[in-house]
Amino acid sequence: MRRLSRKKTLNLVKELDAFPKVPVSYVETSASGGTVSLIAFTTMALLTIMEFSVYRDTWMKYEYEVDKDFSSKLRININITVAMKCQYVGADVLDLAETMVAAADGLVYEPVIFDLSPQQREWQRMLQTIQSRLQEEHSLQDVIFKSAFKSASTALPPREDNSLQPPDACRIHGHLYVNKVAGNFHITVGKAIPHPRGHAHLAALVSHDSYNFSHRIDHLSFGELVPGIINPLDGTEKIANDHNQMFQYFITVVPTKLNTYKISADTHQFSVTERERAINHAAGSHGVSGIFMKYDLSSLMVTVTEEHMPFWQFLVRLCGIIGGIFSTTGMLHGIGKFLVDIICCRFRLGAYKPVTSVQDGHTNNHLPLTKNSIHSTS
Repeated sequence: MRRLSRKKTLNLVKELDAFPKVPVSYVETSASGGTVSLIAFTTMALLTIMEFSVYRDTWMKYEYEVDKDFSSKLRININITVAMKCQYVGADVLDLAETMVAAADGLVYEPVIFDLSPQQREWQRMLQTIQSRLQEEHSLQDVIFKSAFKSASTALPPREDNSLQPPDACRIHGHLYVNKVAGNFHITVGKAIPHPRGHAHLAALVSHDSYNFSHRIDHLSFGELVPGIINPLDGTEKIANDHNQMFQYFITVVPTKLNTYKISADTHQFSVTERERAINHAAGSHGVSGIFMKYDLSSLMVTVTEEHMPFWQFLVRLCGIIGGIFSTTGMLHGIGKFLVDIICCRFRLGAYKPVTSVQDGHTNNHLPLTKNSIHSTS
């Protein structure tokens, strides 16, 4: 009884077989089938290699939400060189809440030479080339995000020559913490002093002939400092054509959370619009000479996450490639063989049609002789 039940169960399982086997003696091979099989296997191999490269690659996913954090402080990272001596210039921040952040809180004034050495000039030229490519191809930003903490430092290298030229410029570098509201970071003539109605700069003691706001922005960023990230103003250099020149940068800061396989950081991206003009009160161009960076914060926060294709999805796509190519090449081979039979062989139907002739009003049917007809006549 047990053997009988096992046999019935085995027969039932055999009936459910969705992959019936054809005996080898019934299989007919052909040169066309072998050619199609070779093409199919080659195509499968190429697509499998391409799919594996896609599986190994990662991409950046961007998500947007409202920024609900308004109580924390915003960090501004600064590295700017101005073509004036340090005792003639002052830098500070004034926000919409009339809160002034003095430069003494986190900025350092360092006397330097404004002209770059050959190695530094080459570094700046390379950085400007990257900036121009980023403006043309925005997808390069994803590459920079993924290579953060892995690429070379974007800081200006030190001078390799021992120049005896006296310092003629001031490098202002460091960081400041400000409120997360719109504000104005500026570098102008004279040191900043507090004032009941705001703030002021001691510019009366500086001669107008010494005004020169030619400057170079080696680095400017907001939020956590992430090595390897290139910001829009890095490598910017402006040469003043007039003593009374105003340079304005209108910046929109977007809070950004960066989550990659290399780093997780709370930083900020920003876009910038530049404007410069000469101050001439007689011609109606009013203002104050200096460098003004007016920033405003976006209400949206961007979360940038590096994602990778899961292994199960890779297997599903691989099975789809193999099955799809087998099915497609089988159908194409069948259609091609059918067309060849129609065009070349014409099914040989016309050779066996009965021949009918009419003689003297009588119909005469001539049929081809067969063995059966010969036996019947005999």
